[in-house]
Amino acid sequence: MDEMVRRAQRFINTTYGNVPGINPVVEDGITGWSTVYALTRCLQHQLGITALADNFGPTTMATLQSAWPSINATSGAPANLVRIIQSGLYCKGYDGGEINGVYNARVEAAVTRLKADAGVGTLYPGPSMVPKLFKALLNMDPYLLIAGGNATVRAVQQWMNARYAHRDGFFIIPCDGHFSRDVQKALLLAIQFELGMTDAEATGVFGLNTQAGLKANTLSVGSAGVWVRLFSAAMIFNKRNGVSFTSTFDGDLSARASEFQDFAKLPVTGEGDFQTWASLLVSTGDPTREGTALDCAKEVTAPRADALKAAGYRIVGRYLCNVAGTSLNKMIQPGELAVLAAKGFRVFPIYQTWGGAAGYFSYAQGVADAFAAIEWAGAHGFLAGTRIYFAVDFDALDHQVTSNVIPHFRGIKETISEHAGQYQIGIYGPRNVCSRVAGEGLSSASFVSGMSTGYSGNLGYPLPADWAFDQISTITVGSGSGLIEIDNDIASGRDPGQGAFGPGELAADLDVDFDMTRRDALLVDVQTYLTGIGVPEEGGGDLFDTDQATLGFNTTTESLDITLAYDGLITSLARRLKMRKALIQCPILWEIRKINLLDGVADDMVRNYYNNGVVGRNDCSTGLAQIFAATAINARNHAIQQGIIDGTILGLGHEPDLWSVWQKLQDPYYTISTVGYVHIWGAADIGVPRPGLSTSEEHTRRILARFNGTGPDADSYGYELLGLYKVFEKYHASLRSP
Repeated sequence: MDEMVRRAQRFINTTYGNVPGINPVVEDGITGWSTVYALTRCLQHQLGITALADNFGPTTMATLQSAWPSINATSGAPANLVRIIQSGLYCKGYDGGEINGVYNARVEAAVTRLKADAGVGTLYPGPSMVPKLFKALLNMDPYLLIAGGNATVRAVQQWMNARYAHRDGFFIIPCDGHFSRDVQKALLLAIQFELGMTDAEATGVFGLNTQAGLKANTLSVGSAGVWVRLFSAAMIFNKRNGVSFTSTFDGDLSARASEFQDFAKLPVTGEGDFQTWASLLVSTGDPTREGTALDCAKEVTAPRADALKAAGYRIVGRYLCNVAGTSLNKMIQPGELAVLAAKGFRVFPIYQTWGGAAGYFSYAQGVADAFAAIEWAGAHGFLAGTRIYFAVDFDALDHQVTSNVIPHFRGIKETISEHAGQYQIGIYGPRNVCSRVAGEGLSSASFVSGMSTGYSGNLGYPLPADWAFDQISTITVGSGSGLIEIDNDIASGRDPGQGAFGPGELAADLDVDFDMTRRDALLVDVQTYLTGIGVPEEGGGDLFDTDQATLGFNTTTESLDITLAYDGLITSLARRLKMRKALIQCPILWEIRKINLLDGVADDMVRNYYNNGVVGRNDCSTGLAQIFAATAINARNHAIQQGIIDGTILGLGHEPDLWSVWQKLQDPYYTISTVGYVHIWGAADIGVPRPGLSTSEEHTRRILARFNGTGPDADSYGYELLGLYKVFEKYHASLRSP
């Protein structure tokens, strides 16, 4: 909290609080967009503009330039206009000389310092506030090196401001040491200005005129001047190590250019040629480059394969499955992989259903996507070592990568690691998304959606270090029966794709997601059954009743709804383990319905034992399905030993392992997975076959009983849950395909 920022917010509210279009701001002393936007609107009102907006646009700039081209101690500017400047200075971290409407020596010093920090001190000498600087003042751009920033990048930013900020279409860019969308656009504008374009012609777009100009400006050893400055700037922005900001194209810069060319799979010339410029400036690079990889949404038939091979393609990206509820058939077709293998192609699989908005991505969806991708990859015959590319096909902003995409890939990573360690994880998406997910250790290679040149995640971000494929253009190849539209991809060689495939088979008779339109009917049947065995809809009863048949925090309705909330995970797990999902649902619903005060007391005793060292217990049943950590360890160890899942064998008597697993059991996803393993381990423990798709009723009852333990109470538990199992099966059986 900054007191002077709070005073600036107070000034906004007290002076402009009754002006339509200027909403009050929170007086918290924290600079944010709401405060900056409000100051922009205050300026517009002060200038007589009636259509107020957050954006400091052309109208604001033109009006300010006309009315107050220079504001200083002698310009006679209105006091409130000066107060807006003072408020903006404080929000930027400079001394605004109080907020008193006086353009005094402190304001002059702050404005002079701001100009120096932004690199425009020579361009705009003296302490006056000018329109371009006013626009820079009323935004959130920093002009000092900030955390993680690069001093050389900042020097380039300041140089660009000094050289080009006088041009109408070039506005002062941040000088924080970070490459960004605005900085990349500014670099393109600078190139266009040096090509002699007018302010109207210079748009910051990598168009045909810009491309033609760059083709005429190839740099080589001995070149010097501003073009070398711009080339070295582009190299620096793309995080090429060892590059200095220079006006001389010497042997060292040539060597660095060669390294970049090799990295981007360009002809290694050591020169600043057009293709190198293009790859430094836009995410497609030169879109006319001929790739050796492709991806497509249509079947690659034998004639199409011949046409693609003749065009120089060797690696094909194809989709594992279609999107439910759509008519587009984009998935790998029966026999297609055999055709591709016979023609000498290699293949990399892509998993994408929707993925077109941030709301799709979450940890839970990542788990579901991973299970589905595992199933489809196996069905098509993809063997160990295959890398599956999971798609992020939207313009993900950086905060959405943090809040949605990274948790999504964490779900993918954990699921693949446990259930299909033979597969690797790739990501398809914009540059920033790919780099950030890789930086978290959640992917091993990137398939970059380079064609989306306007995406925020591509503008201002370098090609990911782990790129395997870069999608640069959509083209048509072949003719007649060999005609096919493809996305033309550059291949780095990091992922050669797969050239051999197993037989593959999509298992039948597996459970599917529950039809939620039948929820009410299921609820009635569950309530009827549970009431019939003494478990009413609501809780109540004797706290110390050893049977605790009616005691519980959750009603039957709540218990069923919680269980159904995890239907996707339960379905995926059941399909993966080739068992009936009702077998997993029954103990979950039952334990949710029965959870009570004593369970919480037991949990607290375990926490006290490990956290506080007080007398307690080192284990208890816990989590959504009330599983002991020791039981979870036994079950998971058994699943690992049987090759059902991947993981590390844990020590049953090792308290750090007990405590670690006990804590993981608080996670519903971990607990639900563990239920399936407990059933497999329990079946082995009592000497019956592993639960499958046709397990007998008696074996199902005994497996459910073993979930609770052994002895008469467990036996009774098995009978009670078998009835509940039958209720669930009534609904599931009618949904699954024979």
